[in-house]
Amino acid sequence: MWAIKTLNFELTSAGERRLLDLHELEELRMNAYDSASIYKARSKQYHDANIEKREFKEGEKVLLYNSRLKLFPGKLKSRWSGRFDVVRVFPHGAIKIRNDDSGSFKVNGHRLKHYFLGDSIGSFAFLDLKDPP
Repeated sequence: MWAIKTLNFELTSAGERRLLDLHELEELRMNAYDSASIYKARSKQYHDANIEKREFKEGEKVLLYNSRLKLFPGKLKSRWSGRFDVVRVFPHGAIKIRNDDSGSFKVNGHRLKHYFLGDSIGSFAFLDLKDPP
């Protein structure tokens, strides 16, 4: 209705103007969609480049990621647990691990990370600080 009033009651020019506005909006929407898809592809490429590929071998020490949902506090409790030995690596990504306490079981490889033994822990240098004279 407002388009007819602004164009001096000419129905054909009002219809053409309205159609032109709709086409411009559609073009703007498609450009925004293209920009969003380009951004998504670039951010995925950036994050995928930073992902480390973990390859485990038999006999290595690993840590297991445990996550539990407690019902009462409503929080997800997650932690890295234990030192496990890799017993067998399956081709589809599953890994069989063993612990002295719990025995051996099969887990997804995404739940594991390498456990590196630190040799430098335990050697500290002490420096006595005295008041100046």
